[in-house]
Amino acid sequence: MNQTNETGILNDLARTIAERRAVSSEKSYTQSLLAGGPSKCAKKFGEEAVEFALAVASEDRDGVTAEAADVLYHLLVALEVRDVPLDGVLAVLESRMGRSGHDEKAARTVANVAGG
Repeated sequence: MNQTNETGILNDLARTIAERRAVSSEKSYTQSLLAGGPSKCAKKFGEEAVEFALAVASEDRDGVTAEAADVLYHLLVALEVRDVPLDGVLAVLESRMGRSGHDEKAARTVANVAGG
């Protein structure tokens, strides 16, 4: 799968989630999450993240794949409830490409110490 397709589906899903703000929560699970506010979205994301972690530890590939999809969906809902655009997250990831994870983390730690 090329990069356009990989981010395209996430962008499409993020747009759909944003559109659900205008729909009744009786008709939209997404709207019911958004209506619950950041706390509800965070709780649901955490639950899905735990299910994903457990699947990685004990389930087959299909189980991990399904749980990963749930995590991505709930991540996008959490971003939406906080008005954080997916493009911003993708830009941060892109800026980290080609750097050692150890170097990138060390740079964040130094920046946090200097700023805080």
